[in-house]
Amino acid sequence: MTIENTIPDEFIYAQAKLALLEDVGQQDLTADLIPINTLANASIITRENATLCGQAWLEQVFKQLDPTITIDWSFNDGEQMQANDVICTLHGPARTLLTGERTAMNFVQTFSATATLARQYVDQVIGLTVQILDTRKTIPGLRLAQKYAVRCGGGHNHRVGLYDGILIKENHINAAGSIAVAVEQARHLHQGIAIEVEVENIDEFEQALMAQADIILLDNFDIPALTKAVALNQGRAKLEASGGITLNNVRAIAETGIDRISIGAITKDIRAIDLSMRFV
Repeated sequence: MTIENTIPDEFIYAQAKLALLEDVGQQDLTADLIPINTLANASIITRENATLCGQAWLEQVFKQLDPTITIDWSFNDGEQMQANDVICTLHGPARTLLTGERTAMNFVQTFSATATLARQYVDQVIGLTVQILDTRKTIPGLRLAQKYAVRCGGGHNHRVGLYDGILIKENHINAAGSIAVAVEQARHLHQGIAIEVEVENIDEFEQALMAQADIILLDNFDIPALTKAVALNQGRAKLEASGGITLNNVRAIAETGIDRISIGAITKDIRAIDLSMRFV
């Protein structure tokens, strides 16, 4: 299955350029040890099972260093890899391959980590209609990339930022005076935008229902409370669970009948996938 990368090219270009500036600066002192005309083939290998994400970033890193470098991919973003699989093979000047190695792999390791963790959560709820969503808890400057990675892992995106969705949380409610007032004001100011309200107990949930929120986020509800909320809801609003979600409990939470589960860990509690580059 092909995962569409809708991130503007200028974002990827800028991220690669900044990462290279950070790592290479004005000169790769160690790569200078290699004769300038030496050509090489290098393979990038995964040392563990993973879901690939980050092709465009790896390609952009090497393109900026030397556009003559060629890359042959064995996998595409969103595909499953097994330990010791060769992800891709590169051909070009040895100096440049060495210079771009770490920057390129940092991108792929990080984005594949998010895709892989998203896939693990999605796999836990196979057969159910619930959606696994990300949050705004992302690495600064890499949000679009991480949200793309979530899609590569089979998950769905929550709002991208503060500009494309309304999520009324505790502090908004306190500042506005009540859930009803906050929802009414949001509906007045931003017609046609779905309104989501975060609640922390059944009383607040009922207030959000009365205010006719489109989506209600059930924050840290346990299984009995989720089950009760689903029964009270009767399909009036979409219900989203969040807080304290783990791979061990996500299926039980999904089985309560909620519509969505948002998980900050997918983008913030990640461990880079173990990759290595070897000259061949």
